[in-house]
Amino acid sequence: MSFPVTQANPSRISQIDFNQLPFGRIFSDHMFVADYQHGAWVNARIIPFSPISLSPAGAVLHYGQAIFEGMKVYKNEAGELLYFRPYENYKRMQSSAIRLCMPPVPEEIFMDGLKELIKLDQAWIPTGKGRSLYIRPVYFATDDVIGVKASENYTFIIFTSPTGPYYTDELKVEIEKTYSRSNRGGTGYAKAAGNYGGALYPTRLAQQRGYNQVIWTDAATHSRVEESGTMNLMFVINNVLVTPSLSPSKLAGITRDSVIRLAQHWGMKVEERDVYVEEILTALENGTLQEAFGTGTAANIAPISVIGHEGKDFRIPEAGPETFAGKALHFLDELKAGKIEDPFGWVAKL
Repeated sequence: MSFPVTQANPSRISQIDFNQLPFGRIFSDHMFVADYQHGAWVNARIIPFSPISLSPAGAVLHYGQAIFEGMKVYKNEAGELLYFRPYENYKRMQSSAIRLCMPPVPEEIFMDGLKELIKLDQAWIPTGKGRSLYIRPVYFATDDVIGVKASENYTFIIFTSPTGPYYTDELKVEIEKTYSRSNRGGTGYAKAAGNYGGALYPTRLAQQRGYNQVIWTDAATHSRVEESGTMNLMFVINNVLVTPSLSPSKLAGITRDSVIRLAQHWGMKVEERDVYVEEILTALENGTLQEAFGTGTAANIAPISVIGHEGKDFRIPEAGPETFAGKALHFLDELKAGKIEDPFGWVAKL
């Protein structure tokens, strides 16, 4: 598909210090927008990045019909634009849309809009270790009617942000056993905006105690670990990669899946199963827990240095380049930058 383009004039790129790129605070010149109205997708266009108009009665403000995705694009040494598993993000957004009673975004709207936007703003893609152009597709209800029902009208937007690493300091997490991220049968497997809003308060309490994030536990018993903050969670215990199995309360992370498949490709034993709090505490105490890390598009692979539980901190050995997390991070960074062969077919060129 082709779309009408309204150029940003002038570009803001000359105002940006690309040596200082805090995560998610700088935005590129343009955004892709498409509307769903009266049962059809209309008015797909690329326009300058700008505020949007929304009625105070907007359904998204009252009933939370909003989903999003997180993706990244890289530029290799030849100047080619490289995406990491973009169709997996597209498929996950469709799953999220169905769960929130929203019409799925057509593939040509999502993928063609994404490609045209990135072509236009490719000068915003930073290069170097830990740097990329972060892509945020967001999709939300726009009916201006008060009443609890699925909206009939929606807006889909893609905008981008040049960014550096998500975590720059050591990552300290606390096991959360009072609050829950999601219940079975809830929206935990969807990238629904409300999932993240509900996580803010318990995360703030943990931050006040000196941690960066929490380890979420299951809502029913708080005996099983699920995720860490906005990331899937992984451990290396006795040289085995252990991660909580997917369920309706957990997000099916694309980086999670990539790390599992990479470990299997390298011949490492992987266990996807229930992982219990007591099991982790025992492994921390007896020294068999060798690594702990989170995985996600924004964070990539984020080694955990401290796990806190009921006022006691357990320090985990430093994640150096020889650890599994260190090797996996290096491999994925090199793969995304087009510096090594892609044995999985994960990297797509624009």
